[in-house]
Amino acid sequence: MIGFFEIASGFGTTILPVVTTIAMIAVVYVIFGFLLGIVKKNLLKLAKTKKQVSNVEIFSTTIKYVFVVLLVLIAVFSFSGDWTGLGLTLGLFSAAIGFALQKPITGIAAWIMIVTRRPFEIGDRIIIGSVKGDVRDISLTHITLKEIGGIIQTEENSGRSIMVPNNLLFEQNIVNYTQQDEFVLSQVFFTVTYKSDLNKAMKIGVQAAKKSIKQFAESVKKEPYARTSFQPSGINISVRFFVPAKRMTEISTEVTNTVFEKIAKEKSVSFAYPHTEVILNKK
Repeated sequence: MIGFFEIASGFGTTILPVVTTIAMIAVVYVIFGFLLGIVKKNLLKLAKTKKQVSNVEIFSTTIKYVFVVLLVLIAVFSFSGDWTGLGLTLGLFSAAIGFALQKPITGIAAWIMIVTRRPFEIGDRIIIGSVKGDVRDISLTHITLKEIGGIIQTEENSGRSIMVPNNLLFEQNIVNYTQQDEFVLSQVFFTVTYKSDLNKAMKIGVQAAKKSIKQFAESVKKEPYARTSFQPSGINISVRFFVPAKRMTEISTEVTNTVFEKIAKEKSVSFAYPHTEVILNKK
């Protein structure tokens, strides 16, 4: 009986306080998460731009992480008894974690860089190394992208999601399509024969581009233009124009269709293509 009471007494003085503390922390975290969710939902309703939405997402994530760290510190301090013990405990804990979790810690440092320097926002179209996609989420350890291309060579969403570890941001180049604005330079090129009216062909291409981007005329600062170069089978014409990054393929298709229809009706302009002609000279 004495042994039983001793065990029960030890349980009451050691295990029970730990269980109580964990339960209290869990309850506090659930309540905090519920309140944070309400605040986040209301802020997202007020957000009108992509940057404002990104700010709300990053702000809520940061607050959540800070709150979790504070809960851990309070729990550790409640058992250490003083700040000296807390400092020693955290020092040993940090050394062990730093050795075992080098890449995750680098990822956390990269997340801090994202929050402070803002190389991209949620909703931006970016390239990290060989991975291209629209930023869907930024967490403490990973960036989630809605893949662009991948299965097919295009500027459209493939339907797949890619999780990129944050630590790769220190090792790979980062390209942001939409950091300055939503527009990027796109082009449609075609080749006409040397016998074609080059000025007429260039005019057809530029007019086709103007027609397709008419809806963005107030936002685009530069008008569509054409560039030419020699090719073995004719003159190559590149029609260049600014379009929203996420509509590149759509607008380029419209311009291509318009150019094809116009040149098919134009007698002074003909498409060039690799082929062989046999010319017989009668003497």
